[in-house]
This record gives sequence, C-alpha cells and structure tokens, in this order.
Amino acid sequence: MAPTTRTNGSEPPAAPTAAGVRRALEAAATPEELAKIRARIPDPATPVIGVRMGTVFDLAKANREMPLDEVDRLLDDDAYEARLVAVSVLDFAARDRRTTRETRRAMFELWMRRIDRIDTWDLIDRAAPRVLGWYLLDEPRDVLFELARSADWPRRRTAITAAFWIIRSGDLDDPLALCDLLADDPEHFVQTNVGVALREIGRVDPARLEEFLARRGGDLSAQARRTARSALAG
Repeated sequence: MAPTTRTNGSEPPAAPTAAGVRRALEAAATPEELAKIRARIPDPATPVIGVRMGTVFDLAKANREMPLDEVDRLLDDDAYEARLVAVSVLDFAARDRRTTRETRRAMFELWMRRIDRIDTWDLIDRAAPRVLGWYLLDEPRDVLFELARSADWPRRRTAITAAFWIIRSGDLDDPLALCDLLADDPEHFVQTNVGVALREIGRVDPARLEEFLARRGGDLSAQARRTARSALAG
C-alpha cells in the first residue's frame, strides 16, 4: 500500500490484484490441504481451495502492497483462503509503521464495511488487533461496544480481539468494560478471547485483573477463567 517507485527509468511493476491472488491460490492447492482445512472449517458451505497456511501467508506478504480496492475484491471471494489473504494483507500493512494515519483509517473503514465477510475466528484474530485496535488508540471506541452488543458472535469476538492492541498500549478502561459486557457470553469463540484479553490486562495491572475476577470470575467459562488467571501464576 506504499507507493511503488521507478528504478533506472523502468516502469514500476503492476499492482497486485485479487485475480492474481486467486490464480496463485489455485495453483498452490493440493487435495491433502483441502481435506485438512475442510475438517476445521465449521461451516460446510464455506468454499475451501486447499492451500497450506504457510503458503497463504507468504502470498499475502508478497502482495502486501495490494491497493485497498483489490483487497475489497478479495473479500468478495467466497473461498476461505482468499479472504484470509485479504485480512493478512491488511495486517501486514498495519504492522508497517510507515503506514499513514489516512491509510489506517481507510483500512479500518474497509473492515467495518465488509465485516460480514470476516466471519471465522481465525480471520478475525489474524488482523483485528492491529487493523482495528491500533487505529482506535486515538479514536472513540463506541464501535467496539456496538459490536460487543451484537447478536452475531463474530462481531462480539471482533470487539474483544480488537481490544488486544489497546491493552498493549496500557489503556485498560475500555477493554475491561468490554470484558464486563462479554463475561457471561454463551459463545465459546467469544469466551476464549475474553480470557486472553483478561490475561493481557493482568500482565499490565494484576490488581485490576484480580478485582475483575473477584467480581465477575464466576460468569466466565472455565477455559476463559483459567486463561485469565495464568497472568497471576508465579
């Protein structure tokens, strides 16, 4: 997403495209990987190409300069791996400290506009902390509370996962409020990341974690509670 420069008077290489990524994915597919991925994708209606995860991430890294309109086109693709490349491209761009505030805002807006296409736990976890959380460090977090109150669990998981980067910055108030909202969430995929958020809060401020667990620990799933308490071990 950084501008491409010319060297020695030559033409710059063509910008990466969604169609090019799709062709590369299809060329890398194997029946063995198709079976592995199919077994762990909960929705049997989700199309799977059959590309190993290392190859998917390498492909995203190679296409990290992809324009956002092409990332948008990748999110249109029903195939799981194509959308994983899309969010991974966003994550690589978000990790780059040269990325401008304007571009971070555009990535955030793209995610929120296409949020229904980012609907598995690993698509969310791959990039929500940096694409959403990093942008929201200096912005109002109302959107996270709206997501946390959604009837759809991927949106609730997105809210707490985006908070990971906010916790990393040392800002705990909104992440703790999100944990309060989601402490008794019935969905496993939400509870697991509430536990992770609380663990990370405990690494920053153990006293605040202990206060939260005394007040709401009984509402957490057993797994989330164990994960949270691991910050207090030793």
